[in-house]
Amino acid sequence: MNHEFMDALNEIVESKGIDKDILIDTIEQALLTAYKKNFGQAQNVEVEFNRESGDIKVYSTRQVVDESDYYDSFLEIELTEARKIDPAYEIGDIIRNEVTPRDFGRIAAQTAKQVVVQRLREAEREIVYNEFIEKESELVDGEISRATPNVVYVDLGRIEGIMTRNEKIAGEIYKEGQRIKVYVVEVRKTSKGPQIIVSRSHPGLVKRLFELEVPEIEQGIVQIKSIAREAGSRTKMAVKSIDEKIDPIGACVGQKGIRVKHIVDELGDEKIDIIKYSDDPAEFISEALSPSKVVKVEVNEEEKSALVVVPDYQLSLAIGKDGQNARLAAKLTNWKIDIKSESQYEEELANGTLYAKEEKIEEEIVEDFEADEAVDLEEVAEFEAEFAENEEIEE
Repeated sequence: MNHEFMDALNEIVESKGIDKDILIDTIEQALLTAYKKNFGQAQNVEVEFNRESGDIKVYSTRQVVDESDYYDSFLEIELTEARKIDPAYEIGDIIRNEVTPRDFGRIAAQTAKQVVVQRLREAEREIVYNEFIEKESELVDGEISRATPNVVYVDLGRIEGIMTRNEKIAGEIYKEGQRIKVYVVEVRKTSKGPQIIVSRSHPGLVKRLFELEVPEIEQGIVQIKSIAREAGSRTKMAVKSIDEKIDPIGACVGQKGIRVKHIVDELGDEKIDIIKYSDDPAEFISEALSPSKVVKVEVNEEEKSALVVVPDYQLSLAIGKDGQNARLAAKLTNWKIDIKSESQYEEELANGTLYAKEEKIEEEIVEDFEADEAVDLEEVAEFEAEFAENEEIEE
């Protein structure tokens, strides 16, 4: 160790933002381990690293004890022997003797280098983690570095993001060197460093793209209330304006559809339905089933379910191909939606079968309970009493 090493160490500390005291403490611990490994185990050894010159010295330590308590010559020294070294020694004092091996310098230099390299890796990992944890749920630009059937690796600058099969847009082709926008789903800390999970299929990607493209959303005038997405195929997005003068759908679509077109192009021609949000569940559900027309909506607040009636010729449009339109509407509104055509509705209403299914289930539950002869009323009463007692304790 020498001044050159210390100069290099100081430069690393300043450039990488590493705590010098912590780094040197780590080096001392590593040197102690190296000494024990190369020169035998010794519980009473200390390694001292000079923070100015870089010199390293190894000391053995022994505690001064009374003759009657003397037990281990490696760890202890009798008071009379200690006073031969220095008459000022008292019981409990620690005597240090330098035992630095002649060839310990080479081992020390190698060990210190390993510690510094390891700490640099850890510092770099921490810097990258702190940088990307702030970008979680945000949009970032990257370049595809590798693409396999299961995983796409995206170069984000300091680190590669990982896009798994589920996070890819169905049918989208990824090529090495391609520039791409991705959504940061999660930033994980692992033993091998930070792991960045990115996505092209996440609904958050659509939200962030609209925030970039629509100033009214960025300014908070237009709010995105919810998004339902089947990546690569179709997205439904509910928007609301806090300013009555601003049309939220018009703001998102843009003049001649230019704003939404930019987003559709970015997503590979994915269809985007922008609908107006409403606090009225019936109205919101009706809008969510766009482009289908809706005749009426009956809502069940308790079950959060809705019966929707549409014109006969609009039934297939309301349900959508493979049920997609109805499925996305249910996700968007977070309501269970049952769609019927007008003729189906009127027929079931006339026959009294419209709500028969639900009523039948309720009747069966009652009948099963009444027919269950195994029910012990005393056991029921005991259970109710115990339940009530537990509730009182919790309160």
